Amino acid sequence: MAETNFVDYVKIYCRSGKGGAGSAHLHREKFTPKGGPDGGDGGRGGHIILRGNKNYWTLIHLKYEKHVLAGNGESGGHSRSFGADGEDKIIEVPCGTVVYDAETGEFLCDVTEDKQEVILLKGGRGGLGNWHFKSATNQTPRYAQPGEPAIEKTVVMELKVLADVGLVGFPNAGKSTLLSVVSAAKPKIANYPFTTLEPNLGIVAYRDQKSFAMADIPGIIEGASEGKGIGLRFLRHIERNAILLFLIPADSDDIMKEYNILLNELEQYNDELLKKQRILAISKSDMLDEELIQEIKKTLPTDIPTTFFSSVTGDGLMELKDLIWAELSKDVDRHMTLTHRPMEVDDDETDEDFDVEMDDADDIEIDWDDEEVK
Repeated sequence: MAETNFVDYVKIYCRSGKGGAGSAHLHREKFTPKGGPDGGDGGRGGHIILRGNKNYWTLIHLKYEKHVLAGNGESGGHSRSFGADGEDKIIEVPCGTVVYDAETGEFLCDVTEDKQEVILLKGGRGGLGNWHFKSATNQTPRYAQPGEPAIEKTVVMELKVLADVGLVGFPNAGKSTLLSVVSAAKPKIANYPFTTLEPNLGIVAYRDQKSFAMADIPGIIEGASEGKGIGLRFLRHIERNAILLFLIPADSDDIMKEYNILLNELEQYNDELLKKQRILAISKSDMLDEELIQEIKKTLPTDIPTTFFSSVTGDGLMELKDLIWAELSKDVDRHMTLTHRPMEVDDDETDEDFDVEMDDADDIEIDWDDEEVK
């Protein structure tokens, strides 16, 4: 049985509503034998709308809702009566959701703020009634416009977690332990690689009731861009982080080698990640004495801030928070939102579960005995 309900990838079929047909009604009453055209306009089809919701953390509520269909607009009536608009379908999604076309991989839209609404698919416009077409030379038009057809599309939704700080490191580097110590998050911690199989998010308390969000993703290994380990799938969750915190344990054979491997894997995934602010933190520093720490500092890069800490003893944690807050407080142009690259489409994937039979297009048939569009 699965241990988590975290879902960050769903594929659903969406269809907006088709517009209602305009009416070709001709007005008739006792003392107005030639009242002329008075057919009303058809109603607009319903939109498919995405709405950001800060209370959602996952896409699991969409995992089993494979078809999202908006309502169709109603046809116009006599006496210039407008048809009712189709019902809009609103899809609640967590902030950070990105939408792609499932067939072409094209980026469609994203939702980053609470209550932000984005129209994913527009409903068809309603057709015009025949009273729009009357003129001095055509006083009795016996035709009206059909409504515009619906738009159907299969889309892929990906969740990209929004956080201030993203933890990057090899398996067993101490990322989950750090998150559990500085926040109320309870990630799984064990003494074997790839303990973390899903992103975890925690709120870190700071001085004077300030706080910032920290995201932990599964560990990266050399060759992850080629599919080794669990690959780079979860790197999407640090694309919108303000700062990348590189964690390398103090017992590593070569700290700079591991750091360069991590940078290379990030570049293979998206080279824009290298433009983000970086902090290098050496974890498990309780195994080092002061003399060894000073020797290691000489080998560390000088172009990024570095610090040593221990999640077990608590040494250096406050200094780490101070360093993170100082970096967050800098007035710099941060790369919070990266360019969304087209998604890779698997040609072998079938869409049998997403097929929905479209309604036949409205055919306008005018019965001149009733003077009404059927």
